[in-house]
Amino acid sequence: MFTLVVVFLLRTASSVSASAKGGAAAGPRLNDNQLYKFSYATEVLVDQARGSKEGSVGYGISSDVDVNLVWRDPSNKDEQLIQLAISNVRIEPVSNRPEKKNVLTGSTVESVLGKNKLAALTKPFLVHLRNGKTKAFYSYWVEPATIKNLKRGLASLLQLQLITGKVIENDVSGRCTVEYRAVKGQVTRTKNLETCKTAETGFTTHSEVLGVNSKSSSVTVFTLQDGFIRSAVAEEMHLLAVNARRSVAAKVVSRQTLTLTGTGAGPLEAAGKDVPGVVKSIDAKLAAVGVVAEKVKTQCKGCPSLFEHWQAEQKQLEPAGLSKALAPRSFLALIQSIRKASKDEILKVMKSASKTSLPQVVDAVTSSQTPASLDAMLEFLNFTDSKGLVLQERFLYACGFASHPNERMLRALLDISKGKIGSTDIKESVVIIMGALIHKLCLKGECNLPTVVQVKKMILDGPDSTQAESEVQMYLLALKNSLLPEAIPIFTKYAESEVGAYCTIALSALQRYDVKLMTNEVKLTVNRVYHQNRRIYEKNVRAAAADVILNSNPSYIEVKNLLLSIGNLPHEMNKYMLSKIQDILRFQLPASKVLRQAMKDMNSHNYNRFAKVGSSSAYSGFMAQSADVTSTYSLDILYSGSGILRRSNMNIYGASKGAMLHGLQVAIEAQGLESLIAATPDEGEEDLESFAGMSALLFDVQLRPVTFFKGYSDLMSKMFSMSGEPMNVVKGLILLTDHSEVIQLQSGLKASAEFQGGLAIDISGGMEISLWYRESKTSVNNRGALVVTGNVTVDMDFMRAGVEVSFETEASLDFITTVQFSEYPFLVCIQMDKTTFPFSEYMTKYESLSSGKNVMSRKSKKQLVPGTEFPLHQENSNMCKRIFDSSW
Repeated sequence: MFTLVVVFLLRTASSVSASAKGGAAAGPRLNDNQLYKFSYATEVLVDQARGSKEGSVGYGISSDVDVNLVWRDPSNKDEQLIQLAISNVRIEPVSNRPEKKNVLTGSTVESVLGKNKLAALTKPFLVHLRNGKTKAFYSYWVEPATIKNLKRGLASLLQLQLITGKVIENDVSGRCTVEYRAVKGQVTRTKNLETCKTAETGFTTHSEVLGVNSKSSSVTVFTLQDGFIRSAVAEEMHLLAVNARRSVAAKVVSRQTLTLTGTGAGPLEAAGKDVPGVVKSIDAKLAAVGVVAEKVKTQCKGCPSLFEHWQAEQKQLEPAGLSKALAPRSFLALIQSIRKASKDEILKVMKSASKTSLPQVVDAVTSSQTPASLDAMLEFLNFTDSKGLVLQERFLYACGFASHPNERMLRALLDISKGKIGSTDIKESVVIIMGALIHKLCLKGECNLPTVVQVKKMILDGPDSTQAESEVQMYLLALKNSLLPEAIPIFTKYAESEVGAYCTIALSALQRYDVKLMTNEVKLTVNRVYHQNRRIYEKNVRAAAADVILNSNPSYIEVKNLLLSIGNLPHEMNKYMLSKIQDILRFQLPASKVLRQAMKDMNSHNYNRFAKVGSSSAYSGFMAQSADVTSTYSLDILYSGSGILRRSNMNIYGASKGAMLHGLQVAIEAQGLESLIAATPDEGEEDLESFAGMSALLFDVQLRPVTFFKGYSDLMSKMFSMSGEPMNVVKGLILLTDHSEVIQLQSGLKASAEFQGGLAIDISGGMEISLWYRESKTSVNNRGALVVTGNVTVDMDFMRAGVEVSFETEASLDFITTVQFSEYPFLVCIQMDKTTFPFSEYMTKYESLSSGKNVMSRKSKKQLVPGTEFPLHQENSNMCKRIFDSSW
């Protein structure tokens, strides 16, 4: 590809050179001793996506421009040095508005720009053109960057070629691919802004569902007269929208107009052999400063320090307010302040925070993802202290959810894992989260960085490097997060392990991979597990194997064998598999087509198989559907033959424009509880230790599992001390959407775009067993508040204009399973409830001057979304009526 580009450029250069030697102009030519008088105007508008010019904020700068030839190479008429001089500068709002809403009312150009900047702007500058392209831009180093950029924007408008073709050229926007289309008397220049390479790079969220979509365009139309520009009209547009809700969007529109108003006698051409010599003879202080825009450092006058900002926000980040939208809004604002702060400033805030608000500060500092914030966290936390588990785990989880992690963050976790760690839980979390960072870094194309290679080797070798069951699980969970293709053979091996926990982790990990990576070897292994060809497996292992088979483009034979197994499985598993198949058919999941084909055979589809009864179930449904995003849920419940919960699996997915996000998975597993009710365990589960625990996967990141109890003695002590309060699984603030971008406009102005989404989340779960009432209840409670903000600002240090769009909501989702085993068959009721929740959208437009004068307008739209109990299968509804009627 590179070779083709080079050949194309050489051909273009040779054709331009040939045309120049032959007398035809390669670019616009100025006449000797002639002064060209132009009117110039540039304006920038900032608004919501569908806004009109009348409602936009922004400003326009207009002036007169004199252009004349300073020097021409005698051997090449297209080698020109030209001078541009700006005069009669005016600054105006982009639309007519009342005086009270016009921030420029009562202002002069000098009062807005300042005397020195106005003088710098009106000081002449030079542009070296060769074949219509800018080879050098001459101005003064001491001039403010904003002024030089405005001059660069004007100079870039003169860059032009007179033949049709595609080239790579430099201008104020950077190094960009540009396509020219020439017709008689007119040239259209279309710039591919996505190709522009500049020194200022931003970052964005790796997940497309949570990310920001941007579209941009840049077109300039030149009208020619006597070989030179009669007019140039440029329009550039940038639109940014949140993928999950495209109404949260903002745009920047930039326009430039250069119009020839007349000509007159100009100065004589300067003498000299080459451009540098001529420039030096004109003014020794003029320097080639480059045509590409330089960075502009904007200083916020009167902005609070990080500590002052923290003092104003800390009440919103106390635990009691975490279910309110104010918490994530304060969290996002705090992140913006932390990103501008030093390590010492950050440490000052952390040391002053209360014990209850400190975990939320850890979330914000870690999510900031700056070198200073990471250094502050590493200095503040002491991983040898087992009492600091809460803060250490909050730091690790925030690393796992990092929007744009780098090698340094991974190196920090690797160093922590090699050092002394006071808590085994934290040691496990460090390794598990390193797996998540590996996945994100590989998505960014950084899979071959030295630290990534080192950690990959560590977790790939990990499962076979230890005999400790907890450590093997730790490495398997890290590999599950990493989604490394090299881990598939490891998962395939452990899917047939004698340890049930290894099998379920391996099988659930295989389910996360792209179907294209499911080789015949993997499929054969998973089928062996399900059909127990080599050994007896626990029901939840076989159920996990069935999930992998049905989600991996199963063949006709695989599906037929699954159907034939129904009727020969343990009692509750028969019902589970039957529900699973019916759910796939009803919800039109990918395997439904081959399932229908296999069910045409009466040997596999008959009353004997499809009339099995039991309490286990599988059900999928829609949580929300819109043009932007579709959210689905699934609930899989598997009971033991004695009626006690064996596995409960709740999943929530989000899909947008073909991209998928596993938003939430909460899996509760229980085993070895039959002795409580003097029941007989199922086949293969006779010797299982009493155990109950919960595993959570949040936004594609597997978290460290939580154990409710392990062992009979632990079970009995927990039963008698149960308060009924659920156990916390994950609690904190998560930075979901994180997009930062500097938009260099062709006019020389700059726009900055910041889109952030923050989630305050509290997921808890519990399991209660009452032998007295012969009833068990498992619950998963999800509480959350979400805020997404988008801010697009054009800040030229003398004037600022921008728009902020945002939405916020607060919601709760409860999933409760009640089992009554006082009679047989047991009564089971599953409930999934979403409460009524508020939803608000806001838009703020603002303009301000460096003097402090500002104008702001704000609009909002609020609504209440009614709550609902999500539908499940009819059998469940009937069972719930019986349970609650009997309770009544």
